Amino acid sequence: MIQITLPDGSVKAFDAGVTPMDVANSISEGLARQVISAKFNGTTIEVATPLTTDGSLVLYTWRDDEGKKAFWHSSAHVLAQAIEELYPGSQLTIGPPIENGFYYDVDFGEHTISEKDFKTIEDKMLEIARGKYDFNMRSISKAEALAVYKDNPYKTELIENLEDGSITFCDHATFTDLCRGGHIPNTGIIKAVKILSVAGAYWRGDENKPQLTRVYGISFPKQKDLKEYLELLEEAKKRDHRKLGKELELFTFSQKVGQGLPLWLPKGAALRERLENFLKAAQKKAGYEMVVTPHIGQKELYVTSGHYAKYGADSFQPIKTPREDEEFLLKPMNCPHHCEIYKSAQWSYKDLPKRYAEFGTVYRYEQSGELHGLTRVRGFTQDDAHLFCTPDQLDAEFKNVIDLVLYVFGSLGFENFSTQVSVRDPEHPEKYIGNVENWEKAEQAIINAAKDKGLDFVIEEGEAAFYGPKLDFMVKDALGRQWQLGTIQVDYNLPERFELTYKGSDNELHRPIMIHRAPFGSMERFVALLLEHTGGNFPIWLMPVQAIILSISEKYEKYSEKVLNLLENNEIRALVDHRSETIGKKIRESEMQKHPYMIIIGEQEEAEGKITVRKHGGEDLGMITVDAFADIIKEDISKTLKSF
Repeated sequence: MIQITLPDGSVKAFDAGVTPMDVANSISEGLARQVISAKFNGTTIEVATPLTTDGSLVLYTWRDDEGKKAFWHSSAHVLAQAIEELYPGSQLTIGPPIENGFYYDVDFGEHTISEKDFKTIEDKMLEIARGKYDFNMRSISKAEALAVYKDNPYKTELIENLEDGSITFCDHATFTDLCRGGHIPNTGIIKAVKILSVAGAYWRGDENKPQLTRVYGISFPKQKDLKEYLELLEEAKKRDHRKLGKELELFTFSQKVGQGLPLWLPKGAALRERLENFLKAAQKKAGYEMVVTPHIGQKELYVTSGHYAKYGADSFQPIKTPREDEEFLLKPMNCPHHCEIYKSAQWSYKDLPKRYAEFGTVYRYEQSGELHGLTRVRGFTQDDAHLFCTPDQLDAEFKNVIDLVLYVFGSLGFENFSTQVSVRDPEHPEKYIGNVENWEKAEQAIINAAKDKGLDFVIEEGEAAFYGPKLDFMVKDALGRQWQLGTIQVDYNLPERFELTYKGSDNELHRPIMIHRAPFGSMERFVALLLEHTGGNFPIWLMPVQAIILSISEKYEKYSEKVLNLLENNEIRALVDHRSETIGKKIRESEMQKHPYMIIIGEQEEAEGKITVRKHGGEDLGMITVDAFADIIKEDISKTLKSF
């Protein structure tokens, strides 16, 4: 008999050889019908895998992220089989699950595929799925595996990097693929599929290697799930920040300036400025000091910090001076510069904490195929800050930063978020700098602070920065997509590498602890997410134009200007549409520009010294005084923009 521990802590005894599906059946037939994947002692296995030792078992259904991962992993196998049958001679490479769906990278050889082929591939996948073929794992020797793929250089390369005895294949129907496992019981569970797009992708992400065709797809256990997802995609297209950014005249890109380098237009620059001023005001109350650092730094600066060793390959190449033996890098991070600012003076424990904040622009080389609007760029601005404190101050400082992040989210309408404590990968210590003792102290400090603040967090191994663990805020937008925005990190290592000190009460020199912090993260990415989350309908306090004045004819322009002055005196951002267009066209275009309020000016309004107000979306507020309208806007602002 073996002892199986379930997630609720209960322990059940079974005969050796029992499968996860057998365990599910022992709990309930209903659960067994839903189970599609499992983990045993932390390792993903098939639901038909025999269990021969004591251990902990987790069962997953479609509702679980791990269940979806297995479902989409299995669907990628079905896609690969469909491609192999439809396009003979194509060479398969890899096909993993992703956040929403899956893809397969394929060398199609003489074949080309486009959107017109999607339906054919979908039909073939569903034909295969209806066969209800079991997914079966089997071990194979390295020599046998190489023989199977002797004509496929991509699979051969993968196999050559694997150890003999660790290689497995997955079979279903007449198809087999190199695979580590993690599948649903059979193809019949796949009821709906959609090929979403095709794109170019370099083999193993290396632009010096062959370019493949990446086929993206998604699948579901019910047709209605696919229908709902496609409706969500349509809504996402309407909210695409690239589309809205163009319509609202916020930003643009230029091939001559360079890919991944956004240009902020006047309205976008004003939007950024308001976001910066919003955070600066909160930071000032919290005791931060603003600093400014250069866009470049000597290579040695980043060698000292460890960034060059860890990120050198992903950074722009060094800039060499023409007459001197110097090398500079475009700044990939702000923290080394802030360390040098701290080091420019000698501090006492009475001076700490020191809180340096900067909206610092940094540069990282992203491959052109991975650039995407504002969410993936080569130059971006971080709302960065670095706090230098004593061990006794660490807990309070970390919690204060949590409060600041929550204030930012609340003021911008991000109410659906979760948190994760990102710690080291214990299997790969070479990825990190510093000693184990400091890492353990830093990780525990974050966990304690998160618990004390009542955050519902999960611990994610392997997600830490190379210099320290962090608390990441994962935000779900209006479309249900998850983004990592705010982050707070505890760092014992950079103070050591930069030899930072303060004089303690014992008159001895000590190392400060460093907290890295960015509530927005990247300003570019944050604006993109905010655009898509709100559909361009920003909180009223952030809108570039809070009210637009639309006069029915030129006769009322003088009164329109008077209303504009009154609004500006009330610190309301407004403008007058002077164009000689019909009032109907002005209203339609104002709706497209997402102006929160439209003020209609005509004969009656001028005669009574009032304004007619129409809200974005069509609600008519009637004729009111300018003062009454100012009060409406101030009340709207107070609903979201609280004091910090």
